[in-house]
Amino acid sequence: MEALVELRVLWAAVVAYVLAGSIAIVGVLLKKRPEKIVLLLMTLGLVLHTLSIGMRWDRLGHGPFVSMFEILSSNVWSLMLVFTIAYWRLSVVRPMAAVVMPILFIMMGWLMTVSPGETRLPPTYHTVWLFIHIGFAKVFMGFTLVAVGLSGIILSRSTAFGSERFQRLPANERLSDLSFRCLAIGFVFESLMLIAGAIWAQDAWGRYWNWDPLETWSFITWLLVAISLHARLTFTVSPRRGAWMIIAVFIAAFLTFFGVPFITQSAHQGAV
Repeated sequence: MEALVELRVLWAAVVAYVLAGSIAIVGVLLKKRPEKIVLLLMTLGLVLHTLSIGMRWDRLGHGPFVSMFEILSSNVWSLMLVFTIAYWRLSVVRPMAAVVMPILFIMMGWLMTVSPGETRLPPTYHTVWLFIHIGFAKVFMGFTLVAVGLSGIILSRSTAFGSERFQRLPANERLSDLSFRCLAIGFVFESLMLIAGAIWAQDAWGRYWNWDPLETWSFITWLLVAISLHARLTFTVSPRRGAWMIIAVFIAAFLTFFGVPFITQSAHQGAV
């Protein structure tokens, strides 16, 4: 019965998210600004989602770290949290919800197809470094998602549709600068994520680094972020080219978080 209540609360949160995203997208299409209702619905979704995660945590005795259902749910929650804060604070670029929310819709749809089955926390997960490692990873993904939203606006402005609906937003150069600032913040947290993960690995498996698939792809993603930031600071990178670089980073990070766990059989599997 408790599990059923958790799921119902989670689905209510997803409905609130979908309504918020749909209203935001329609607002862009119709050149309206229903920002207060969008922010209210996103906040409502976060409250319900937090309640659902908390109920499951209390029932199972561990956080949402083990199964793909738990990982997807916790990442939808963290991404929505970072984006909601950005939506609240960066009022001039709120139309980027039309870019960000479809990405989150895909994750929500995926979440609804995954079995929520009960899980046990592996012995290697009984460490505070797990929380630190995962927390840094979620902040990195959140800021990268905001950078992708800004990049999507830049790219869409090259079309008749985007140039008309995003014309009141700051110039592409300003958006590009803001997106790379978000990516730079994400880079700091991804670096901390790798350090915390190495400490966790030493504590759990007796080695700091083993070049298993998840560790290797995490390092590749880190390199892509570093190269993108270096190119931005060293060379003349147009806003459009910078936008494509950020999107490439996000794709690599997304595949690392949600693709590699399906193919690796290493101890650091990511999803069990």
